[in-house]
Amino acid sequence: MSYVSPLSTRYASPAMQALWSERRRIGLWRRLWLALMEGQRELGLDIPGAAVEQLRAHVDDVDLDRAAEYEKRLRHDVMAHIHHLGDQAPAARGFLHLGATSAYVTDNADLLLMREGLQLLLGRLQAVLVALGKVARRYRAVPCLAYTHFQPAQLTTVGKRVTLWMQDFLLDAEEVLHRLETLQFRGVKGTTGTQASFLDLFDGDQEKVAELDRGVARRMGFARVFSVTGQTYPRKQDAQVLAALSGIATSAAKFATDVRLLQHEGEVLEPLEGEQVGSSAMAYKRNPMRAERMTSLARFVIELEGNAWHTAATQWLERTLDDSANRRLVIPEAFLATDGILVLATNVAAGLEVREAVIARHVAATMPFLATERLLMKAVKAGGDRQTLHEVIRTHSLAVTQAVAEQGAANDLLDRLAADFEFKRLKVRVTADELAPGGYVGRAPQQVDEFLDDVLPPVLRRIETAAPATATAEVQV
Repeated sequence: MSYVSPLSTRYASPAMQALWSERRRIGLWRRLWLALMEGQRELGLDIPGAAVEQLRAHVDDVDLDRAAEYEKRLRHDVMAHIHHLGDQAPAARGFLHLGATSAYVTDNADLLLMREGLQLLLGRLQAVLVALGKVARRYRAVPCLAYTHFQPAQLTTVGKRVTLWMQDFLLDAEEVLHRLETLQFRGVKGTTGTQASFLDLFDGDQEKVAELDRGVARRMGFARVFSVTGQTYPRKQDAQVLAALSGIATSAAKFATDVRLLQHEGEVLEPLEGEQVGSSAMAYKRNPMRAERMTSLARFVIELEGNAWHTAATQWLERTLDDSANRRLVIPEAFLATDGILVLATNVAAGLEVREAVIARHVAATMPFLATERLLMKAVKAGGDRQTLHEVIRTHSLAVTQAVAEQGAANDLLDRLAADFEFKRLKVRVTADELAPGGYVGRAPQQVDEFLDDVLPPVLRRIETAAPATATAEVQV
């Protein structure tokens, strides 16, 4: 048995795996050879129609085993496939790859794959945003503890917290849209990017060479083509794409980490399948397995971004081959892992369990502390010294915290403050009717509405235009 990547067996969706398969890649090589031959013939090269027709008839029937036999002999993957395709389309043999270098098929195919991969991920981002949007809308006004330093701070709402996760993913969607809009094709540039071979083919006709470059790009669906390249397109474009993927991973890790923290508090839980086992030893456990997997895969993707920048930085002059083996690993695995992350994120978002009763208990236990800010404002308005009153609140708060923690005492902070001389003389206190949590969430519910109604829809419409429908992927836990 041979090693099989977990990205194929456990994490990435069938759609993303098929996209980066060898058969798909070679199919694109053949389409690129066809586009080159069609363009050259249309611009006047003496290429028989039979050559084009035979090539067109064999774009999707590559025999990978036969090509591998050629590669064992030739030690060159592109030449192996040229020979294999020549066997299948003998009329095209003498015109295949005419004037081109290997990077014509390898680089342009990679760009086609990355474009399609970004479109697939864009659809995944849309699914996450829609799933989280439903949660945000449902719990838009449900008060919950907001934390700084993972210590209770003030109140927010469950829906508002969900929009914070959504905002990160929305930024990612806009970045992916930008990358799709600005992605440039390598095109038809020749061995070191000068197009000298094509200039020879067209007897020095520079306009025909330029039109061949533009025409092949159009055939492959690209509006933008690099004006200048070396033998390869700038590897900086790879790094920019992987930076977008790293951004998605970062957002998912933040979402997953927050879910893990909240699951510890018992407030929000990731979904649990009917027979899912949390622990082989502790049958009672319900672990945040999907969220943990998201953070694990995200760490992998985030680190791959740096690899791409190093590759871009160390290319020598018009090209060096030390990028080749590296890119074969890094680019597909970054897409496969990011795909797995977003499938998990959608599953968690769609099945998120919000325990309102637990949240309400935590809010109630903390309300006396939260109400002190309002008490402080009242006292200052009544003529008290802000700094003196702040110290009184701090001293009593620490004492109550210790009593609650060590003795199980009731939280009587507001009674203590009402009886303290500084507040008693000002005749201010927080009454029971002022402890309703809904009065402490500020504009959080309205912010949720504004985000869902005004900010989200325009981006979702852009995604609908730029990305095809995304297949549903099963999540393995």
